[in-house]
Amino acid sequence: MDELPSTPVAAAAPAYLLEPFKDLAGWTRFFLQAEVPVLEKTSLALEELRAREEDVDASMLADLVDSDPLFTIKVLAYVSAKRRNTDSTQTETVITSLVMMGVAPFFREFGKQPTVEERLCTQPAALAVLQGLIRRARRAAHFATGFAVHRGDTDVAVIRQAAFLHDFAEMLMCCYAPAMEMEIRAMQQANPTLRTISLQRFVFNIDLNDLRQALMKHWALSELLVRISDGKHPEHPAVRNVLLAVRLARHTESGWDNAALPDDIDDIAVLLNSTARVARAFVYKIDQTA
Repeated sequence: MDELPSTPVAAAAPAYLLEPFKDLAGWTRFFLQAEVPVLEKTSLALEELRAREEDVDASMLADLVDSDPLFTIKVLAYVSAKRRNTDSTQTETVITSLVMMGVAPFFREFGKQPTVEERLCTQPAALAVLQGLIRRARRAAHFATGFAVHRGDTDVAVIRQAAFLHDFAEMLMCCYAPAMEMEIRAMQQANPTLRTISLQRFVFNIDLNDLRQALMKHWALSELLVRISDGKHPEHPAVRNVLLAVRLARHTESGWDNAALPDDIDDIAVLLNSTARVARAFVYKIDQTA
């Protein structure tokens, strides 16, 4: 008896969170277990490198990982988790993590990566928001690097990384709780005076900055990276460097006519020990070299 042709089975639609957890501990537990997807472009580029593994070095991998904040946090979390308890060396950047790990083990541990495009295949609006957050993260990292170099800071790479990863918790919310994330966006559009942190607490029951810090600490990321990422201590120059870069990237993502920009420029001038006029010209120059 001839066999009937098999019918392709449609992939199950991704599951999304529709209600918030009651507190930070609940959200932290969830994301410690959740798979972190990466950009489709990242996943495809990784497979291209895998096909010529013998020609790949840590620097080439770092260039790829450093282009995607979700892949960056995924790699840092993995390396930190695998670090032996007796090893006092903390990997602060992607390149140091990859050098410590090695190319062959990296490819062995990081197989074909799930993508945000697959996860948000039924949520095009949330995908667009996520893509915007990633573009903004790249600009924030670029501004942070420029500020840190100008200041002569010795931790330029970590400052850049802290700015790049600043909004990774919101990116994860786009992936796993898109309806709640879009609810916040809708409320902000209806009333631009509403503060983001207040809306996050209303919708998610938490401040996403607290979630970012909790996850970084659970993943045992480097103490320096965690400290520089903590916006609750803006008195530290490196922390201010990150916060101002993130603010500038956010306020200029749609152009340079945001009403908050004069205050941003004044604060950047203080950070750089310059006048507002010089600071304004400096940030324009940084943006043009992105």
